[in-house]
Amino acid sequence: MAEVLLSPGVLAQENDNSFLTAQPIQAGAAIVGPTVKGPVGIPTLVTTYSDYQNKFGAVVESGSAEYTYFTSISAYNYFQQGGDSLLVTRVVSGSYTTAVNTSIPNSIESGVISTEADALLTSLANATGSAGSYTISGLGGTGTNFTASITLSSGDEVSTITAASGAGYSVGDVITIPSASLGYSGGVTGNDMTITLDADDIVNTDSGIVLETLSEGINQNSTSTLGSSGQLADGTADNIRWEITAPNTGSGTFALLIRRGDDITNSKTILETWAGLSLDPNSSNYIEKVIGNSKQTVANDNGEYYIKNDGTYNTLSRYVRVKSVATKTLNYFDNAGNAKDQFTGSIPIASEGTFGGATGVPFTAANSPALFYDSISNINTQGFDGDALDDTTSTGTYAVALNLLANRDLFNYNLITTPGLIKANAKATGELTTMVNTAQSRGDNLAIVDLVNYDSDILPVAAGAAAIDSSYAATYWPWLQTIDPDKGGQVWVPASTMIPGVYAFNDRSGEAWFAPAGLSRGGLSTVLRAERNLTNGNRNTLYGANVNPIATFPNVGVVVFGQKTLQKKASALDRINVRRLLIELKSYISQIADNLVFEQNTIATRNNFLSQVNPYLESVQQRQGLYAFKVVMDDSNNTPDVIDRNELIGQIYLQPTKTAEFIYLDFNVLPTGATFPS
Repeated sequence: MAEVLLSPGVLAQENDNSFLTAQPIQAGAAIVGPTVKGPVGIPTLVTTYSDYQNKFGAVVESGSAEYTYFTSISAYNYFQQGGDSLLVTRVVSGSYTTAVNTSIPNSIESGVISTEADALLTSLANATGSAGSYTISGLGGTGTNFTASITLSSGDEVSTITAASGAGYSVGDVITIPSASLGYSGGVTGNDMTITLDADDIVNTDSGIVLETLSEGINQNSTSTLGSSGQLADGTADNIRWEITAPNTGSGTFALLIRRGDDITNSKTILETWAGLSLDPNSSNYIEKVIGNSKQTVANDNGEYYIKNDGTYNTLSRYVRVKSVATKTLNYFDNAGNAKDQFTGSIPIASEGTFGGATGVPFTAANSPALFYDSISNINTQGFDGDALDDTTSTGTYAVALNLLANRDLFNYNLITTPGLIKANAKATGELTTMVNTAQSRGDNLAIVDLVNYDSDILPVAAGAAAIDSSYAATYWPWLQTIDPDKGGQVWVPASTMIPGVYAFNDRSGEAWFAPAGLSRGGLSTVLRAERNLTNGNRNTLYGANVNPIATFPNVGVVVFGQKTLQKKASALDRINVRRLLIELKSYISQIADNLVFEQNTIATRNNFLSQVNPYLESVQQRQGLYAFKVVMDDSNNTPDVIDRNELIGQIYLQPTKTAEFIYLDFNVLPTGATFPS
């Protein structure tokens, strides 16, 4: 009960009205298509083109040429035109797996030293035995500690060199062989033999740290010998390598660097630095806790695909996860705060290496040479042969990716494209139909469909559009020529590759409910030319078939000159700006309503909803999205029987604004002295 004054005085009270209401999430575009690298089949958010390149790569090699996927070209133009979030789903043809690191050595010696070393010591022992310092090389490893004992025969030579614990040798240490053990004949005693160890003499074991790439595909496999400058023969900008630095047995810590695969020793490209890592599971900087060990995979439950999460700790690295740690140093320090002797040798030593063991190649005998740009066809498109295009069961295919993206609770987007899938190619028809149906069932995004291959006539375009009837789908024509963002050169792309960029510019310069078309917001600034300069008659034919023409105007350039959806019936929703208005309003208001689920069904709850929705719709009206609106959520539609069913009903009435697409200008010539009409 609130405190009250019972006698004269002053009561100071606090009313905390500073609670922040979570703002509804703003959705971006989604692209489904092949990429150079990255997680297969996992919808992944990127926020810049650099972010996209880091996660999904740049160019792909096929034979002796390099190509850029439509996915990359579309992502580049989307961000160039003002897009700020993009959901990318990588699809592949065939089976793809991740790569793991080559052995990361620690300072514990593993077994019998090489026979070459044995032979060298034998040779020295049979020599003069004179005093001196000798260096053993070629023991097949690098490191800092050497834990081996030397067993000498009573005769004239060294018989074996076997592994043992506790010797604790390090680089620079000297092994002394007593002269009495060298077996000089005739009772002659010589000098002791000394052997100084260098780094090449040390043999180490695997530390047991297994890192796994997040990206899948054989291009992550760069296991190869180092060149004179530290370069990898198979190192590229799209794979990675690892390096251990700053090992400290006193603190039990070390640092892990993730480097780009094409760097060199004197010019390292460090992608990530993880400092102060520990192998002690009780430490806050335990390697699995810091980098993460979780992994996402696509799983199937009775025909429904979902994202399965494995692992304990969220993966914070953009490139790797910790798959396992075999040699853990539980409670590294004793009660006095000193490192325990049995653990110090487990700390990885300063070293570097690569990743390997991945599977999955973009081009096989069945689909090579891969067809790109204007050469894609029903037989092959960007590494997918016809059978791979309509595969509905293998993980990482278009069908599975679109099945996953149907999950509205998990994935947020307002526009989706699959550049490279063409409706005229029969093998792609099922996936495109799924994309449109998913957009319609979700009710919160628009699907952009390509109808025909390069070098098509207008009539097949119109016929392809007639086969789709949905206000949640739209199409554009003709194909467009643009600059390849990664390798340069002029390439032809289907229209859906560039349309997300048009929508991004429209939303940045105007609003989602403005038409993404016309000279103000429909310009394609990164397009060099259209496949065909459409005449006015061509545009009339296309627009009559609900195909949005991409026109070319002198001194202006290439411009989107239509904004129809593929809905056949004439209504407000046959226009893209109205459909996108409804998508925007439904998304925003539904997220507000999400906060009311399980709240008390009272006037206070209804007023809470109205207090958020009405101001928002007023702002949309002020920003030219609505002529008028009305929101009803009161006793009139929430009667006692509705409340008893645990329902809360709101009714929203909208009058969306229309665009001026057909402008008629009458020029009236009047005689001198005529009066102008008022």
